Amino acid sequence: MVANYVISKKDLTFKNLFQIFYEQKKISLSNASIEKIQSCRNYLDKKINSESEPIYGINTGFGALYNIKVEADNLQLLQENLVMSHACGMGEEVPKEIVKLMILLKIKSLSFGHSGVQVETVQRLVDFYNHDIIPIVYTQGSLGASGDLAPLAHLSLPLIGKGEVYFQGERISGELLNKKMNWKAIQLQSKEGLALLNGTQFMSAYGTFLILKSFKLEYLSDLIGTLSLESYDGRIEPFHQLIHQIRPHEGQQKVSERVRNWLVNSEIINQPKKHVQDPYSFRCIPQVHGATYDTLQFVLKTLLTEVNSVTDNPNVFEEEDLIISGGNFHGQPLALAMDYLGIAMAELGSISERRIYRLIRGERELPVFLTPNSGLNSGFMIPQYTVASIVSQNKQWATPASVDSIVSSNGQEDHVSMGANAATKALKIVNNLESVLAVELLNASQALHFRKPLKTSVFLEQFLTAYRAEVPFIEKDEILHDAMLKSLTFIQNLTVDIEELV
Repeated sequence: MVANYVISKKDLTFKNLFQIFYEQKKISLSNASIEKIQSCRNYLDKKINSESEPIYGINTGFGALYNIKVEADNLQLLQENLVMSHACGMGEEVPKEIVKLMILLKIKSLSFGHSGVQVETVQRLVDFYNHDIIPIVYTQGSLGASGDLAPLAHLSLPLIGKGEVYFQGERISGELLNKKMNWKAIQLQSKEGLALLNGTQFMSAYGTFLILKSFKLEYLSDLIGTLSLESYDGRIEPFHQLIHQIRPHEGQQKVSERVRNWLVNSEIINQPKKHVQDPYSFRCIPQVHGATYDTLQFVLKTLLTEVNSVTDNPNVFEEEDLIISGGNFHGQPLALAMDYLGIAMAELGSISERRIYRLIRGERELPVFLTPNSGLNSGFMIPQYTVASIVSQNKQWATPASVDSIVSSNGQEDHVSMGANAATKALKIVNNLESVLAVELLNASQALHFRKPLKTSVFLEQFLTAYRAEVPFIEKDEILHDAMLKSLTFIQNLTVDIEELV
């Protein structure tokens, strides 16, 4: 099997992650990474054999059991017991694409050679990734502090022939997987179970998935917001570059430039206006959307640092002859970032709902509820209700998880990040935003029909032509749920050039 991406000491970038994920590339370990992993393992074996002092997690218990030494004969059993005992996830299953990202990011973290694992263990994870073997992992169970213990335990169970996976369309046991693949279960050596379970790959996999999707949705918020501006017969002046030069937030400038470019030669934006100002939901698109763009840039920086880091414990430093127990597994950077992302994306939904509301009010020569024969037809009355409920739900989910902490492990782990909860609810917010934007696009397309014979720009007319081929103008009442779903599918299937996103 030829790998498309080689995992090496080079950092993963946004472009790498985008291509690996969306182009479904295969992966492999570089020779240098293999050598580093093996050298670290050899050093650890020598260290254990030459010293009698306890080393946390290698020949001791875990968490509050850190001071209980384990005899050499039981070190393999210690690691297997760790994986089995920590597989305590509950709730919904983690989406398969996020589990696959967990595998990728765990491989990357282990590839630096500071974790003491066997090459065989990392290579088996590579095989999982390349063969689309997806361990069943659950959304609940991680405090985001001692690493994502429970989710990563479920991810690791199939390595030792336990747990369950999805493979070739079936849900099968880890034991059956080994039979199908003609594999032997990995015999975990000292430290390996802890290296697999300690780490932030649950949170960072969610974060990676979210940042890839969120940049696309921010871009589409700008695009769909521009269509709404046109359908509302809005003004171009608030997007003038001079305004944004004197308040030069990067996102604000980026969004205003996009809108100006998309509206070049539009007949609608250039026609004389009867009104002096637009409501904030239109006039302040650069300021509001731009703030979300800037937030995503911050989150991206945090994530790229995280996915290119070693986040298990203890860490092995072969050249310095040190094994150091620290706290790189603590998810506070990710917890704050995921909360921030959730809040920022919820705001895009909030302002989108306000534009939808304006379009159906019967203002600026648009018919009430965007239907030619209101009264007999309710038109687009109720989609706004739906969006209002979704936006309200997003506001509830945007309450930060990172401000909470509950003591665990008998007091040893006395401050936790709750970053896993921040990540899982951020995904709900982002998915909700996608639905909100689908409804705004439906409304904007419907409203622009009433601006004929005037046209918007060539670019936006082409976009609308593609959209209306899937979701045509609605003359009279029908089951709008169907049109809303078609609009959602249209958004989900849209591809945006990576260079346009960041």
